Amino acid sequence: MEQVGVVGLGLMGASLCKALKAAGYPVLGYDLDESTQEYAENTGTVDGRLTDDNIGTCGFLFIALYPGAAVEYLETHAGLIRKDAIVTDLCGVKRAVCAPCFRLAEKYGFTYIGGHPMAGTEFSGIRYARSDLYQNTTMILVPKENEEPSVLSRMRSLLHDAGFAHIALTTAEKHDEMIAFTSQLAHVVCNAYIKSPTARKHQSFSAGSYRDMTRVAKLNETMWTELFLDNADHLGRELDGLIDALGAYRDALAAGDAETLCGLLREGNERKEEIDSEWKD
Repeated sequence: MEQVGVVGLGLMGASLCKALKAAGYPVLGYDLDESTQEYAENTGTVDGRLTDDNIGTCGFLFIALYPGAAVEYLETHAGLIRKDAIVTDLCGVKRAVCAPCFRLAEKYGFTYIGGHPMAGTEFSGIRYARSDLYQNTTMILVPKENEEPSVLSRMRSLLHDAGFAHIALTTAEKHDEMIAFTSQLAHVVCNAYIKSPTARKHQSFSAGSYRDMTRVAKLNETMWTELFLDNADHLGRELDGLIDALGAYRDALAAGDAETLCGLLREGNERKEEIDSEWKD
């Protein structure tokens, strides 16, 4: 099996290391934080340290850093990557990362495919890494236009070995548009919701709804700030739509308008059923 390099040994990167090692791949890893690096080596999360001297031995290179740092790493190391290697990032936005990385791949002759695993937890750091984090999940890939089928097949094979059940191909623009709704908006709403003064008094008055609503309120604020700003146009539109929708509920409450409120609730219920039905089909 081809050797794999992973840059960034937090939750996502270290979990990928564990998954690939469990599948039999030799894995080299690197993290800027020396204590994280030592932990990865001492626990067998990686087989060894990824360095400038051995990066050229890797057939696959995954960059699990924040968007800006991912681009910076590739800019610095592009000349050391072998020509038949596939480089993939694991960033939560794609336009800000894919555009410069495609240019670097073309300049230096290797293959770059943008990536975003649809997996994670509310916890971060290598100590929460799991070999099954990606089991039965989806990996979104953003290949260059007209990418060679053999390259995509090679990538699919490794990702399936890591546990991914589905591989979805899209563009950077489409990815960022959709992720603003499915992920980023949810994080903003949960993070704002928990700021209610009532939250401190909720014990004995909550069940599953509170737990579900607040799970992703716990987040890495530095990382999510960068992700939100890199996708500010799409996320801003989603927030505007949500604020308008909430205003309609608030107005109905203030007016004591049961008919309108009931209609709004019915509309939401029907929309949920329609969408669930479409996905089942």
